Amino acid sequence: MSLAGFFRRILRKIRKPSPRQLLKMIRLGAILFAAGIVFLVGLFFVYANDLPDPSKINSRDVVESTKIFDRNNELLYEIHGEVKRTLIGFDEMPEHVKQATVAVEDADFYEHRGINFRGLLRALFRDITQGKTEGGSSITQQLVKNALLSGEKTLVRKFKELVLTIQIEQHLSKDDILKLYLNEIPYGQNAYGIEAASQTYFNKSARNLTLAESAYLAALPQRPSYFNPFGSHLDDLEIRKNYALQRMSDLGYITAAERDAAQKEEVKFNPSRTGIKAPHFVIYIQELLEEHYGKAALEEGGFKVTTTLDYELQKMAEESVSEGAPKFERYGATNAGLVAVDPSSGDILAMVGSKDFFDEENQGQVNIALRERQPGSSFKPYAYATAFAQGLNPATMLMDVRTVFGTVNGQPYAPQNYTGDEFGPLSMRRTLAGSLNIPAVKTVYLAGVKEVINTARDMGITTELSASTCGLSLVLGGCEIKLLDHTAAFGVLANGGIKHETKAILKIEDAKDDVVFEVKDEKEGKRVLNEEVAYLISDVLSDDSARAYIFGAGGQLTLSGRPVAAKTGTTQNWRDGWAMGYTPQLAAGVWVGNMSGKVMNPGADGSVVAAPIWNSFMRKAHADKPILQFKRPEGIIEVEVDALSGKLPTEATYLSGSGTKIEKFASFAPPAEYDNIHQLIKINSNNGLLATTDTPPEFVESKLYTVFRSERPEDSDWETPVKNWVINHGYSYPPTQKDGNGELLSPESDEPEADNDAEKISFNPSESLFISRPESGDAVSGTMRITIEATGPIPIDDINIYLRDSQGVSTKIEGEGTVQQSSNITTLNISWRPTPSTSDGNYTLFASTPQGLRSNFVNISLK
Repeated sequence: MSLAGFFRRILRKIRKPSPRQLLKMIRLGAILFAAGIVFLVGLFFVYANDLPDPSKINSRDVVESTKIFDRNNELLYEIHGEVKRTLIGFDEMPEHVKQATVAVEDADFYEHRGINFRGLLRALFRDITQGKTEGGSSITQQLVKNALLSGEKTLVRKFKELVLTIQIEQHLSKDDILKLYLNEIPYGQNAYGIEAASQTYFNKSARNLTLAESAYLAALPQRPSYFNPFGSHLDDLEIRKNYALQRMSDLGYITAAERDAAQKEEVKFNPSRTGIKAPHFVIYIQELLEEHYGKAALEEGGFKVTTTLDYELQKMAEESVSEGAPKFERYGATNAGLVAVDPSSGDILAMVGSKDFFDEENQGQVNIALRERQPGSSFKPYAYATAFAQGLNPATMLMDVRTVFGTVNGQPYAPQNYTGDEFGPLSMRRTLAGSLNIPAVKTVYLAGVKEVINTARDMGITTELSASTCGLSLVLGGCEIKLLDHTAAFGVLANGGIKHETKAILKIEDAKDDVVFEVKDEKEGKRVLNEEVAYLISDVLSDDSARAYIFGAGGQLTLSGRPVAAKTGTTQNWRDGWAMGYTPQLAAGVWVGNMSGKVMNPGADGSVVAAPIWNSFMRKAHADKPILQFKRPEGIIEVEVDALSGKLPTEATYLSGSGTKIEKFASFAPPAEYDNIHQLIKINSNNGLLATTDTPPEFVESKLYTVFRSERPEDSDWETPVKNWVINHGYSYPPTQKDGNGELLSPESDEPEADNDAEKISFNPSESLFISRPESGDAVSGTMRITIEATGPIPIDDINIYLRDSQGVSTKIEGEGTVQQSSNITTLNISWRPTPSTSDGNYTLFASTPQGLRSNFVNISLK
């Protein structure tokens, strides 16, 4: 049954009242109505005597200013500390100002008697039907609220407002009320009244305002802090200004042509150089306060606001941006921003929204820290963190060769590296550190776009990122994020995967010194990333040697003697340059570019235009801080792996000469696979086919192949480019055709009997290798004398000696020497002199055999 049908049934059951009953109901209604009138009149007389005198509407108590401090009690700004007001006559106010104000604030002003019931109903209707809050107070009510009453929200105050509104409407004309309103209302920036606003924003008298300027000023009173022309919501201010002009046109105040011309007019605001410190941050605080406590509380509450900002760090940040300007300006950039966050708390310590807040020509009032821009390659750590969490590791090999990853807009999507080069097989450590694009796209493909987005979101990226919209270009910074979020998310890496909510305010006290808000101590935070994964990312981003092949060693991404993780980013056509990085104590991010989105000059990559600013600030900020290492989780293990494949070494690994390295792994993903890049294959040396049991023994030969495959060998788009790279770089694949019809021979045990059995040695527990000279800690200069004791039947020719550098890369060394045989022990005395390519430094010396036997490790230094 429908709702209407239900009510019809109810009505049918209600009997029609008799004339006597109807008379009683009328009498009861009249009594209630009269009682209501008496009640309202009584309320009127009760409160009327306590109400302010409407004739003294220009007299009111001076409100207390809201003071904003940094974390160390440094005063940054006083909101409305000094009220700027100049009273002017109604005839001095241009008609456009009056009309624009009426159009946006109270279109029925000249028709109602103080209470705009139509406006109240319209606001209520929009609130219910559209979920949009819209003010329904008339201009007279707003005047009463601002000039005569406090900002408390109670029924008593509302009743007083209505009484005063009616009284003022009885005593004053509409023009007088509008004049008082335009002389009283706050416009932001301490400007009260239209004249002060005109001088503040346009440096001119109100009588000289243009139509467009009048519309801008009429737009401000609704939310002065939010619509501040020197803030971060210029787009919303523009929308409200155009709305004012449209309403003026709708009401017949201006023509459509005048409306269109005013909407297109380019208006320049006059930046007021006040005593404000950290202006972008202060305006950000103002917006937060207004959002949580309302405009009236912000203007009159007398709050003392203690923020997270460290003004000493803020000055360093502003100084570093200013110092970096000459360089980035040579590349066609006009602006830069910097944000610094404490990783252990989420506190914003510094916020520079532009090069110069008062530079109107280059939109200095825009706070780039809160704007969404494409991050370029600085987004890559989120993708690699996701992949590491899924089991990949810094040693995992990726093939850096041009690859087509499907189509985008009907065109093949085949990203290139920044340099245009292809580097072939590289570890994920080197591809992330070197910021290579092709392996990064492979990484996000393997990890999953949605999964990478989830990681970024968990770490603090608040922008709505869509897998369908961003696609694989997500990892190259194809979607926009905020500098503030980006810096805070890097702080999560600095804090070992623990996130603290980004904070700007620590405490708020009211005019009576009562604490109305205070941040709760969040020492523990929330874990959003595995601590071992966070450590591995930090370890890679702080590995200067791993990125040296692209960026050179010891550049702007390093701090002398201090571990620091860093990543740069550059967007397409050099539109944005980024430098992001952190130590355990501080995370900082820098953006360089143009607020308008205009591209910079070629070569303006993040390492050139942004990294110098980042480095300058980080050096200053850490000048008095102790050197801390990134906390290494107990579960992190170090394992020797093949230097190329990143997998456990085999006999073929050592025979290949490519060397081994020590790599770090998460405890949940230790290396389990053996090197399959280097392969010993038995072939028929006479015809090159795979050796079988039919192959004559004298023709069986073990040949070493280096076999590269793509990450997805079943996909020709991935596999074919790898095969082409292999051929172009002189490698060859092993044969696939068998020699005869016999069984294939395995390298380990299926080789036919040969004439010389002495070369067939199998490893057993009684065999050992020991290096007795040099000893760990020795410093070697010139020729190094090495003594190796081999226990058991180990052929001398099978003993290989390796020197591993500080980066874990092992190199086979050879020298001249003697052999001494005593019982079951063979002693090798070898002399080796470093080659010109061997640099001074710390090394690890060890020996091994193709069968997997390995000696002790000896740590030495070469000088």
